[in-house]
Amino acid sequence: MKKTLYIIISILLLWICAATQAWAQVDRRDVRKGNRDFKKENWREAEIDYRKALVKDSLSLAANYNLANTLYREGDVEQAMKVMETVKDVAPASASAADYYYNLGDVAIARQDWQGAVEAFKESLLRNPGDLNAKENYIYAKKKLEDQQQNQQNQQNQNDQN
Repeated sequence: MKKTLYIIISILLLWICAATQAWAQVDRRDVRKGNRDFKKENWREAEIDYRKALVKDSLSLAANYNLANTLYREGDVEQAMKVMETVKDVAPASASAADYYYNLGDVAIARQDWQGAVEAFKESLLRNPGDLNAKENYIYAKKKLEDQQQNQQNQQNQNDQN
């Protein structure tokens, strides 16, 4: 009796593992299809593919990250930021951390959040010091932040004089 119970439990566990693996394959298939659409600059189709993958696995780092990139390309900066927020805890520890921070910096620039952009590009450079685009964007964002701070200081001085 015990042997039969062990066999049944083993079969159930194997079946659950196989089903989980098959489900993950479907998720990866949608992400790969989205990647192909993204490369063709077919942003709308890529977004649909990534969203399909997220229906199957809402925690998929690749699907979330790529969806955020697609939304950014479509010009939906606010939605891209929301999606990036969903992976903020896992992305920095991933192999794509430099890219995550780089894209976070791009979104911050689009939102004219210069402080956020400076911090994001700094993190990107810490993970990939040879990225010339990240260096250029860091310098640009730092200059814009300094200009913003200078303008705020000038306004404060004018208000103090009045």
